[in-house]
Amino acid sequence: MAVLTFGLTPPPAQAAATITLSSTSGEAGSPVTVTGAGFPKRTKGTVVAGTAKVAVTTTSTGTFQVSIGMPTAPGTVTVTATAGSAVASAPFTVVDPVPVPSGTRSIRFGVGTNGGAAAGGELDEVAALAGEAPSIVLSYKDFNQAAPLAELDAVRARGAETLLTWEPWTWGGGTEQPAYSLDRIAAGDFDAYLREWGTALGQWGQPVYLRFAHEMNGNWYPWAEGVNGNGAGDYIAAYRHVHDVVASTGATNISWVWNPNVPYWGSTPLDQLYPGGDYVDVVALDGYNWGTSQSWSAWQEPEVLFGEGITQLRQLAPGRPIMIAETASSEVGGSKPQWITSLFRYVSAQQDVVALVWFHINKEADWRINSTSASADAFRAGLAARR
Repeated sequence: MAVLTFGLTPPPAQAAATITLSSTSGEAGSPVTVTGAGFPKRTKGTVVAGTAKVAVTTTSTGTFQVSIGMPTAPGTVTVTATAGSAVASAPFTVVDPVPVPSGTRSIRFGVGTNGGAAAGGELDEVAALAGEAPSIVLSYKDFNQAAPLAELDAVRARGAETLLTWEPWTWGGGTEQPAYSLDRIAAGDFDAYLREWGTALGQWGQPVYLRFAHEMNGNWYPWAEGVNGNGAGDYIAAYRHVHDVVASTGATNISWVWNPNVPYWGSTPLDQLYPGGDYVDVVALDGYNWGTSQSWSAWQEPEVLFGEGITQLRQLAPGRPIMIAETASSEVGGSKPQWITSLFRYVSAQQDVVALVWFHINKEADWRINSTSASADAFRAGLAARR
């Protein structure tokens, strides 16, 4: 018996997976937004571009959007997205950076050492290793210390400026320090101390970068939300309050630096922590390539480490200069000399990055410039060739 099928409509075919790139060419390290469509719904996958790789999860309509940094070697690279059985690719051309005239360096070189701003011998050693004296010196003070005017003078005498990290806690006290909860800071419990700092820095009168309560999107400091009794919105309130009290003293020589850690899975979203353009002069990121030095860590190329964070900073604070305020690499898990070379190429391609501060300390890993002679050689060469 024949079966009539008139009027029946076959189910729609699955659309072929496709990806589009926000740009199809650019300098090494350029962050590119990849938009995918036609992939299986709610499916985990990856986007790969050379050595860079990021994870994605498609939406209920089979789409996704992610940022990925382009490789550092000039030429054509294939960007490939995979989710389930669906695969789509698109080409991207990595072009050589525009040459920078000799003697012109728009990315400032900074350093942090064990002894900080007062350790002239350590800073001399860095200058010899790098072939250039740092123009920014990283310094740290907690909420029990006065404004370090003598150290600021010492740095200025070297022709440099201080990136002064101001930490609202007692060093060594751990993450649970109720005396320094964010709501206490916002309520004015430390106003007298804040005014002392503002008055001292203002009377000193020379330019200084003030980095208050950095890496706030993590969970390892008592000023992070989710620890020490802090809740959502407390960080912005505390940051704004500190800024306003210090500004009320008339200190106009301070450049305020808002400085999260590079975003990671589980970190507090940056848009929930940004105090707004009226409170920030410079935005910054801290990011380390831990390699395989820790049980939880893996080797990360510079464009992967910094790409997403820089993209978010540009969205939150358009037009603001960007610093890499702390960075370094482990020797374990890959080639540190190659990583250093890639880092300088990557930041040189980011026209809004104005400074790179290296963490020259043997601490959780051997972060030093000269952890090996090959790393020191790569650093010297990369620094000399930077934008």
